[in-house]
Amino acid sequence: MLVMPGRRTSTMELLAVEAAARGMRVRPAEEPGPAGPAHWYGGPLAGGRLAGRLGFALLEPTDGWLAELPEEFTGREIRSGTVADVWAIDRPTFVKPPRDKSFPPAVHTDGSRLPPGLDPATPVLLSEVVTFAAEYRLFLLDGRIAAASRYAVFGRLDPRPLGSDRADRTTAAELTEFTDRLTAAAGHTLPSAVVVDVGQLLDPYRPGHRWAVVEADMAWFSHAYAADPARVLDVVLRAAGPRERVLPRDLPFERR
Repeated sequence: MLVMPGRRTSTMELLAVEAAARGMRVRPAEEPGPAGPAHWYGGPLAGGRLAGRLGFALLEPTDGWLAELPEEFTGREIRSGTVADVWAIDRPTFVKPPRDKSFPPAVHTDGSRLPPGLDPATPVLLSEVVTFAAEYRLFLLDGRIAAASRYAVFGRLDPRPLGSDRADRTTAAELTEFTDRLTAAAGHTLPSAVVVDVGQLLDPYRPGHRWAVVEADMAWFSHAYAADPARVLDVVLRAAGPRERVLPRDLPFERR
């Protein structure tokens, strides 16, 4: 059974159709009486409330994962901090929540534009400001790309599937090579089913680009964009499924 909010996004609609085609029941989270075993696609708050009753485990990266990656894979300086650290910055800094979207990611100069009322101890990631020419969403399963889609160009939403022309084949080969290096070095620090966004990072002093990780996120609450929904569902089912089926290597990544 796949459970998701009754008010569906476009990704939820695609996954619901694919799940039904596999013979799975698709139930609204608001419907009384659903019981496990179940899989989940939806937000972390609702998922957290339902996980115990429906018996599913939510796998996600750790808060500090991106900051702990070697610069070989990030292409920029990133550190973990708190909202209090944002209030103390003295130069433009890109600030985002590590997991939950408690406030929108943005460049801040002094923290004055953060939403009011945030706890000073709220975790954040602080990064130097960089430019990504294009950004891609990768749904990873056991360290390999199961599904992928471009989602942005120079920071603007621009979803596009990876096609079969020469440019796309080149991009796909570069994505695969970068992802293979990343998972060989740091795959053990991620759940076996996860989303990793990567991008073409521009260097203002050199032509061309380098590949770099944008962020990692939970597969069970990530937009599919133009990725193959069948393959996306494969990743979602592993990332948010019955607790008794969680692999031993994934136990440290269960959301608590």
